[in-house]
Amino acid sequence: MATRYRSPVTALIAAGVLTLSCAAASADPDLDQKMRNPDNWASQAGDDANHRWSDLKQIDAANVGKLQVAWTMSTGVLRGHEGSPLVIGDTLYMQTPFPNNVYAVNLKDQTYLWKYEPKQDADVVPVMCCDTVNRGLAYGDGKIFLQQADTTLVALDAKTGKVVWSAKNGNPKIGETNTNAPHVFKDKVITGISGGEFGVRGRLEAYDIKTGRRVWTAWSTGPDHDMLVDPKKTMTWTNGKMEPIGANSSLKSWQGDQWKLGGGTTWGWYSYDPKLNLVYYGTGNPGTWNPAQRPGDNKWSMSIFARDLDTGMAKWVYQMTPHDEWDFDGVNEVPLVDLTIDGKKVPALEHFDRNGFAYTLNRETGALLSAQKYDPAVNWATHVDMKSGRPVVDKKYSPGTTGPDVNVKDICPAALGSKDEQPSSYDEHAGLFMVPTNHVCMTYEPFQIEYTAGQPYVGATLTMFPGPNEHGDMGNFIAWDPVHARIAWSKPERFSVWSGALSTAGDVVFYGTLEGYIKAVDPKDGRELWKFKMPSGIIGDVFTYKYGGKQYVGVYSGIGGWAGIGMAAGLKENTAGLGAVGGYKDLAKYTNLGGTLFVFALPDNLTRTASLKRASLH
Repeated sequence: MATRYRSPVTALIAAGVLTLSCAAASADPDLDQKMRNPDNWASQAGDDANHRWSDLKQIDAANVGKLQVAWTMSTGVLRGHEGSPLVIGDTLYMQTPFPNNVYAVNLKDQTYLWKYEPKQDADVVPVMCCDTVNRGLAYGDGKIFLQQADTTLVALDAKTGKVVWSAKNGNPKIGETNTNAPHVFKDKVITGISGGEFGVRGRLEAYDIKTGRRVWTAWSTGPDHDMLVDPKKTMTWTNGKMEPIGANSSLKSWQGDQWKLGGGTTWGWYSYDPKLNLVYYGTGNPGTWNPAQRPGDNKWSMSIFARDLDTGMAKWVYQMTPHDEWDFDGVNEVPLVDLTIDGKKVPALEHFDRNGFAYTLNRETGALLSAQKYDPAVNWATHVDMKSGRPVVDKKYSPGTTGPDVNVKDICPAALGSKDEQPSSYDEHAGLFMVPTNHVCMTYEPFQIEYTAGQPYVGATLTMFPGPNEHGDMGNFIAWDPVHARIAWSKPERFSVWSGALSTAGDVVFYGTLEGYIKAVDPKDGRELWKFKMPSGIIGDVFTYKYGGKQYVGVYSGIGGWAGIGMAAGLKENTAGLGAVGGYKDLAKYTNLGGTLFVFALPDNLTRTASLKRASLH
C-alpha cells in the first residue's frame, strides 16, 4: 500500500466508528416508518445514509450455508439488471432494464398485483451509454417512483399501479437519458441525468412528491445562479482549509462556452442527512474524453456536492479529479458515517471514487480528512496532496500530457475505475465498508472530435486488460477500514465485482459476481460461507426482507452493464463498448444472457431453529 496522506486532524482518528442514525427526522412519516422496519427493503440502499445494512439476523454465519432457492421470477428482458426490487409489507416491486417495466408481486403466492409497462421510443436505446440498465425504484407517500430511460419520471399508485403524475427531465434527441434510481428524501423526489458521453450538461433535480412540480434544478457547470452556489458561502477545500469558491468558479475553469457541453452528469446514488438537511451526490466526467479540447479544471465535474434539500443551494463542493483525463466519473455512492476523532464524534462521509482513491470528508463542513488508494495498482496519481486536495498526477500515465493521437499504455485503473456505481455496504458490527472493486487497467488514445447533438462525444479509443500482480484476476471484494484508511482484507475474483453488497446483523455479507455466483462471506476476514451459481451474471444489488416470519435474500441475475456490454449488445470489436468488450471477452465462457429475480431462504426447520435460538437469548 502507498503511504497514507492525512490532514492533521485525521492523524487523531481513534479506532471505532459510530453508526449514523437516520432517525432524526423525515417529512414522509410513511417512508420513515417503513425504512425503520427491517422486514421491509423500502429504499435502494435500505436507508438514507446508503449503508446497505439490515438488522435482520435469522440468516447468520452458522446457517447461511444451508440457503436454498425459495422462488424465482422472470423479468422478461435480456439486458443488464442493476439495482434491486423494493419490499413494502406483503408486496415486492421490481423493475426491468429498458423498456423499464414495473411489476408489483404478492409475496404470499408470487402472483402479479399489477403491471406498469411504459411505451418508450426505441430510439432511446442507441443513446444509452454502457447498456440499457435501470438502477431501481423509489417509494414514498404511497407511490412507487420510476425514472424511465426516456427521461420521464413517473409516480405510480403503490396499490394499483396507476400513474399519479409524470414529469419530463431531459431530451433523448440530444443524448439525455436516465439510468439512475430516483430517491425520496422528505417531500422531494430527487433524480439526475445521464449522457456524459453525448455532451450532456449534468444537473440534479428535485420534484414535489405530491404533484410532480419541479422545485429546483442544480446544474453541475456554468454560471453561479445555474449551479445554485453562493460565491461567498459555498465552500471548498483549498490550502488546507475550507474557503469560499468565489465568483464564476466554474466558468473560469472552462475555455469559452465548453461548459455547455461540460458533462458532470448525475446518474449515481444520493444520500441524505436529515439533521443537516443536506443531500450528497457526485458528478460525472467532463464533456469529451480528449482532455486537450477542454483546458482547465472543468469545474464542477468529478465533484461531490452537499446541497440543502429544500432549496438546492450548495453548502460545499469538493472536486476529486480536476481536468479529468481518464473518465473517472465521480458518481459513486456517498455513504454517511460518524467517525470518532480525538475522542469526539465527527460527521463524516466515505466515497470510493472511480479514480481509485477512497475519500473521507467531514460531511457538515466539507473538510478533507483522508484520501488513500483502495487498489494498490492505481498509478495515474502517486497520492492526493492533503493541502490542496488535488491528486498528484504521474505524467507517464497522463493522456493530457502526451496529447492527442498518442496511445498511453498501462494506465491503472481503466476508465470504469477501481469501482464503478456498484454500491458498497457498511457493516455496522465490523465497522468496515464492504466494497466491490475492479482490478483493470487500460490503454487510452485521445483524438479530436466535434460536437453534434445526439451523437457520441467521446474522442478516445480504449482497450482494457487485467491489472498487475493478481494472476489475471480482474476484481476483488474488499473490506475497507474507514478509520485507518486501509484495506482490512481482500478476496480476489476472476472478474470485476459488479454487484452491490449487503451487510446484515447475522454477521454475513452478500455480493454477486459477473460469472453468476451469489456469495456469502464473513465480514471479519472474507472467508467464503456459501455460494450459488445462477444462470446469468450478477450486476444487481443484493437485498433482504422478512415475510411470514422468514428472512429472504434476493438479487437479479442478468449480465450486462459496462463490463458485460459485449454480451448484452452483441458487440465483438476489442475497442467497442469503450474498451470493455475486449477486456471482458472471456465472460462468454462462464455465463449467458438472462433476466431473473432469485430469492433465497433457509429451509423451514432451520428457520424455526433460528427463531427458537433467538427467543432463548431474550
